[in-house]
Amino acid sequence: MPTSQKTTRKKARRDAEKNAITLLEDDHERVRRLLAELERTTEKTAIRREKLLATIEQELRVHTKIEEDVFYPAFFDAARTGDDKELYYEAVEEHHVVDLVLPEIKGTDPKGGPFAAKAKVLKDLVEHHAEEEEKEMFPRARKLMDRERLIELGEQLAKARETARTSFLERVAGMLRP
Repeated sequence: MPTSQKTTRKKARRDAEKNAITLLEDDHERVRRLLAELERTTEKTAIRREKLLATIEQELRVHTKIEEDVFYPAFFDAARTGDDKELYYEAVEEHHVVDLVLPEIKGTDPKGGPFAAKAKVLKDLVEHHAEEEEKEMFPRARKLMDRERLIELGEQLAKARETARTSFLERVAGMLRP
């Protein structure tokens, strides 16, 4: 079977069964693409950098919110070992570190070298976090929770995402009003 057909079938399967893990993995992939695009920008494309950073911030804030409000508590409740709970606590702390770095980069001149350095650090942090979730937490969640529970969490995450996006956009609009 050609690779394109395999990819299409895999995507169709993922779309048909939007469980919590596939939904969060899709978020990771979207943010990875945006961060890679940001890394490719130059000092000459400062406006593009600012727009990309705003999009990345929105995606990260929404993703963090839904993970911390829906997925992480469900994972913690299903946890059976100290290692499971350690995965939970580490993930929460990694979100906290990203929350510290985002204002730093937003406060940096997008035309300067420090912006690119901070963008690289942000990219490294997010990629590390996503990789740990995908290689450790998500496989463990598949063992701790059955298919129906993961689908139910996926539905909750999708609803929470819409609420979080709306809330984020309203907050940003409120900051822009004179």
